[in-house]
Amino acid sequence: MRKSLRKIALVAGAATAAIGLTAGTASAVPSTVWTVSPSPADFTAANSGNIVLSVNGIAMTCTTSGASGTMQSATGNPATVANINAINFGAGGSPCTSVLGNVTTVATVPWTVVAADYDAATQVTTGHVGNIDADVTVGACKFRVTGKASSTYTNSTGALAVSSASGDLTVVSSTNCGAAVPVGASPTFKGTYLVKQTGTSVIPTIVGSNP
Repeated sequence: MRKSLRKIALVAGAATAAIGLTAGTASAVPSTVWTVSPSPADFTAANSGNIVLSVNGIAMTCTTSGASGTMQSATGNPATVANINAINFGAGGSPCTSVLGNVTTVATVPWTVVAADYDAATQVTTGHVGNIDADVTVGACKFRVTGKASSTYTNSTGALAVSSASGDLTVVSSTNCGAAVPVGASPTFKGTYLVKQTGTSVIPTIVGSNP
């Protein structure tokens, strides 16, 4: 009888320990200190692959896009680790295109790069590009998009990958666009930018921690 009770106690103790380990793993504390290196630093970014804004199934594709701004260490969660002070879509001889014609986009900056989670194993920061505000012209159609776009930043490559979810961005005004781009539509914004410290080949890194 005593041996049986002892076995039950051991099993119960092991189960309790396992539950405690699982709970501890699941409730990992998010990063509150974001160390950017170098910091502060100016950066430039160029697209890797196409940058695509889609509205109601209409893809507006840019084969050329670039951005610049500043990066800096920060605290808090979420925290702004970079400001995008300039961003362009298309270039002379390489305009953005769509089935409706060439596309011109003028951004109101700054946009922000916001960090919310960090995976030490992969050195990937998850967050979003925020404060997005842009006026888009396609022929006679003109509309304004505002909101944010989910993103990841990978330290090994300097890749800022942007992929907005439905509802992240909203068309807040629309002129001469009809049903193609109505007010309230939810565009998606997808693409990857490779980031380097301005004038160098140095790839900035972002590391999240919770001291």
